[in-house]
Amino acid sequence: MAKIYIYGAGSIGCYVGGRLLAGGSDVRFIGRARIAEQLRSQGITLSRHDDSRWHVPPERTDVSTDAAAAADADLVLVTVKSAATATAGAELASVLRPGTIVVSFQNGVGNADVLRAALPRHTVLEGMVPFNVVERGPGVFHQGSAGELEIRHTPAMQPFVDAFRRAGLPLIQHSDMLPVQWAKLLLNLNNAINALANRPLKEELSQRAYRRCLGMAQKEALALLRRAAIRPARVTPLPAAWIPRVLGVPDALFERLGRTMLTIDPLARSSMSDDLAAGRATEIDWINGEVVRLAERLGQAAPVNARLCELVRQAEQADIRPSWSGEALLAELRAAAQAAAGAGMRSRRN
Repeated sequence: MAKIYIYGAGSIGCYVGGRLLAGGSDVRFIGRARIAEQLRSQGITLSRHDDSRWHVPPERTDVSTDAAAAADADLVLVTVKSAATATAGAELASVLRPGTIVVSFQNGVGNADVLRAALPRHTVLEGMVPFNVVERGPGVFHQGSAGELEIRHTPAMQPFVDAFRRAGLPLIQHSDMLPVQWAKLLLNLNNAINALANRPLKEELSQRAYRRCLGMAQKEALALLRRAAIRPARVTPLPAAWIPRVLGVPDALFERLGRTMLTIDPLARSSMSDDLAAGRATEIDWINGEVVRLAERLGQAAPVNARLCELVRQAEQADIRPSWSGEALLAELRAAAQAAAGAGMRSRRN
């Protein structure tokens, strides 16, 4: 049986790996000591927003804190935070057999390239996890929203497709993942807004002012993507270009039009919100920061996403976590956009 390793046993890694393990695959985990001890003593308990449940007992849970354990891996799923990608690549390069398949199931659009540079003798694929996973206790992980795993198509991955299907995690395969990654990133622009709001996703998205903040961030990103000739894939019932307009409708109408976006566990929050709550560095530079870098490459500005980056970085350093109201955050983003527009007009006149 093929050996599948999860490098980065956090919420996403434990959930996806746990589902594969529950489906009968040979799965081992590599993670930090805290998670390793929890899995060894508690096993893995998984749940989903539709009340489905799975449990893998401790005796079936193989977890290590050393990347060297992956020396016999056939497939490695990298699920570490984006800031740790370079370290992951360096550690895996020293232990993996040539030809091992490595999949980046991470946020952002450039992590697979970082891994590919470190692993030139391996097949590195872009992947995308569309759903939210929260850690509810030691060894307990909950999928709070819907969606299916997506991955770049390659014949080398086909021997593993059945393992994901048996686990109830069918892989949607694409010849080009960049449009898919940008489509996911457009949705993930809400992570910063949810983190600053400091409230559950469903509650936040039910309020028009917060949705307008997300609409502003998405419109800015979509304009830049058009300049870059990148057309986001359709990963939601509505095309990406339509979503900002729908976000701005009154709450009662959004409850009907945006039903899919509101199909979320009532307690679920974004991973960025969880990071702030735990005092960890966030992935803001690999989400809204990607939009800012795209703007810089195009000689443009992205004031809304740049301001969200600044606000989240400030929250990372704050002694008391902020809880922005939708109206206050919307005013802040509008002020940033207006200031940038004024600066642009003055620059053109000069």
